[in-house]
Amino acid sequence: MKNALKIGFLALALGVFVTACGGGASETATDSTAAATQAIDSVANAANDSITAKADTAKAATDSIAAAAKDSVKH
Repeated sequence: MKNALKIGFLALALGVFVTACGGGASETATDSTAAATQAIDSVANAANDSITAKADTAKAATDSIAAAAKDSVKH
């Protein structure tokens, strides 16, 4: 009877061990930082494009004011 309890306890312990360790199943790791980096890059690019567009608009306005002032000096 003692041997049956020992074998049953050993089987139970082995089953718990295999379950806790994943049973040999391999898990594929995913890189969550890659998606975050792409999101940050796209936001940075959008901000950079917006700033560039506003700078171009400001430069065009300055150029038109300078041209108008130059024309008024000629008259």
